[in-house]
Parts: sequence; structure tokens; C-alpha cells
Amino acid sequence: MVFANLLEASPDCTESDGGTAPVRSLLIDLDGSLTAQPGMQRRLAGGSMTRIDARDLASRLRIVAGKAALSSLRQRIAAACPMADGPPPLIFYGSGDFHHLATLFLEALSGPILVLHIDNHPDWTGWPATWNCGAWVNRALELASVRRIVTVGPASDDFVRPQWAFADLEAIRQGRLEVHPWRAAPSRLWGRPVEGPGCRTRDGRIVWDCLEGKPWAEVVDGFDARLPFLPLWISLDKDALVPAEAVTNWDQGGLALDAVLALVRRLAGRRRILGMDVCGDYSRPAFSDPFRALLSATDRPRLPAPDPRTAAVVNDSTNNRIMQAVDEMAAMGLWAS
Repeated sequence: MVFANLLEASPDCTESDGGTAPVRSLLIDLDGSLTAQPGMQRRLAGGSMTRIDARDLASRLRIVAGKAALSSLRQRIAAACPMADGPPPLIFYGSGDFHHLATLFLEALSGPILVLHIDNHPDWTGWPATWNCGAWVNRALELASVRRIVTVGPASDDFVRPQWAFADLEAIRQGRLEVHPWRAAPSRLWGRPVEGPGCRTRDGRIVWDCLEGKPWAEVVDGFDARLPFLPLWISLDKDALVPAEAVTNWDQGGLALDAVLALVRRLAGRRRILGMDVCGDYSRPAFSDPFRALLSATDRPRLPAPDPRTAAVVNDSTNNRIMQAVDEMAAMGLWAS
């Protein structure tokens, strides 16, 4: 596939070759997966990144966010970086088990906004209506500021019988949610047809317009031509990436990071980029209560545990490339700084 030309950072680089100033960023330390990465350490030492210690809250935020823990995290974020003018334009917060915290950043933005959600899972569960990592898209859609969420890249088994998992298909019918899988077999459907960008209903099944195998330049052109010219927030779970570019707590998809960055660059050409949150680093799941442990055990695919040192090296390289690309876009006036 041919992607847009992107300058890539070497794993030990914190600034572009042209001396681009690092974008203001935030590290929420929930699980220790980020603080040992050399790229993060350099940004912290250089003063462009702020760290919030939240490891004591992690067991009550992982998979499902408890109300008290969520309130405490809000207070710590507000104390470290007041968000009256919106959140920092680049945020890292560890494992994809915490992806529902993306709604914290979205609720600090004034609308209308468009959300680009890149993930190996659609995170579209409508029930229960809690802040959990499989349902955060619906929490975000409840915000008056969020006009549309565009999900790109899922290749998980969430498409087998989505209604059994309370998938919010009504949001697709209403045009508030788009889902564009990397790969997905047709989904069994009961009830009214589901039609929208990325899918159509035929013979009692939702047929998904999958991205795998398509020329990526054409995919990028299509998104740019069709999506509204609204301010854009990007939420990236690195489990959408191939295993060579991310080591995560979940099963992974088929996107390349170059493809993701090419899409972001193109959309930034005609839309104001407000910022991006990034999760999908690896950490060993730890729970203080049987409820979250059971949810994790029943929902998480049975995969061999990765080597933490290998995970840190791979994820450090990918996170550095993300930070480098954001710095370059900010220098070009395409990104909030």
C-alpha cells in the first residue's frame, strides 16, 4: 500500500530533525507502562510533558470506572493542567483497559466536535450504562458536544452477533456513529435494517464495508471528502495496530501506524485538530475486587502474556513515532500546541 509521506522519528528521538518544539502533553500514570519508556522520560525531563500519578486509582478504574475513583482522577487532572480551554493536545494513559477515560477528555471540549476512534474493538456496548472500556463510545455520544464518532479499524469478534452484546446500532441508523472495520464477516441482524457509511443490510445481515485490501490512499480520500469540517479529536487504542507495532492487553487488528498517521494528516488539512488520546500499552491486569476480575476474565481473549520488556521496547518506538508526527503537524499549524 502507498501511504502519504510521513517523517518518522527514530526510537531515541524527541524532536524533529528541524528542531520542532514538542507539543504540550500529558501522561496519566495508571499502570507503570509508560514511565519506563525512554521517550516519555525525555519528554518529562524536558518539561513538555506533565505526569499525573494515578496508580492508586488504577484497580478501581480498570475495565470499569468507579464513581469515586473517576471523581478523584478528574480532580488530579484539573489540578495538574486546568482544562478551561480544553485538555492538553496529546494524552497518554497506558493500557486499553482504561480506554473509557477518553470521555474525560471529550467532556472538557466545547462543541460541536467530530471524534475519530481508531481501535480493534468498536466499544459500542449500550448496556450497562457505566463507564467501561467496551461502552465508552456511548458515554461520549451522550455529550452534547459530540456530533459524530467515526470508528476505524476493528477486526474483533464483536461483529458476530452485535445485538447480543447490546451494540448501539441505533446510533449508526441515526448517523451519529460510523463503524468501518478492518475485517468483519456479515453480522446477523434482528429488526430494522442498519444503513450508513461503512455498512448496509442485506438478507437479514449487516454487510460491512471492510478496509482490508483497499488502496489506503483511496480510503483516506474517501474519509476526507465525506466527513464534516468539524473540529476533530482522535482517540487511538494501539490494539488496532499490527503486533509488530504494538504490544497490548487485547487481540489486535491489521492497521499500520503509517496508515493511521496518513489518515490523521489528511483530515487535519481541512479540520482543526483539537488533540489526541492514546492508550493500548501493555500492563499486567491487576484488580482489587472479584467483579472487575470476572469481567476481565470473561471478556478478554485468552492470549499468552507478552514479555513486559519486549512490550516496553515496541510501544516506546511507536509512541515516539506518534509524538514525532504530532510535533510535525503542530509545526505546520495543523495541530493544537
